[in-house]
Amino acid sequence: MNTKTLSTSSSLTRALDWLHHIEDWLLAGLVILLVILAGSQIILRDFFDSGISWADPLMRDLVLWTGMLGALAAVRDDKHIALDVLQRFLSPRTQRSVRIVTLGFASVLCAAMAWYSYALVQIDFGGNSAGALTQIPAWVPEAILPVAFGLMALRFALRAFSPPARIPELLHAPVEPQTGPSRIGSSQTGTDRP
Repeated sequence: MNTKTLSTSSSLTRALDWLHHIEDWLLAGLVILLVILAGSQIILRDFFDSGISWADPLMRDLVLWTGMLGALAAVRDDKHIALDVLQRFLSPRTQRSVRIVTLGFASVLCAAMAWYSYALVQIDFGGNSAGALTQIPAWVPEAILPVAFGLMALRFALRAFSPPARIPELLHAPVEPQTGPSRIGSSQTGTDRP
């Protein structure tokens, strides 16, 4: 490889690392904010018979954002939910083919979700509806949906052709035979009794 390709590759790697850090910090910040709001609501309601009127609608929006950012991070790290029971019995070559098909299907599904959630955001953007207590337009919390689903579709497509982060162990791997005398049926004194 020439030096220009190496510098482009390292620049891309640095940019992806920064993106991963931003995602992680944003997710951590939103979870901390969610915990603080929920904790303060509990304390205010239980001990002071009051509460923050806009906290519950905001927490619902934060749950949506943290859920989507968490799913995005799971796809990034190849830790998403996967049904790989049958994959453990396949040869490595067949595993690669199955991985391409399943992650390709997940990519198409996420792309469709991005498309339809974008349509939802457009409808709410045109309607100018806002939450009663938060005064945040309805499309703002929903804006995470097309962005996250679109990025998940891209990540699933890229992951389909890259090696898995972890290779599933074979379920039919041979078990080492036990060595030494069996402890089944022996008493505490070390003698076997019928």
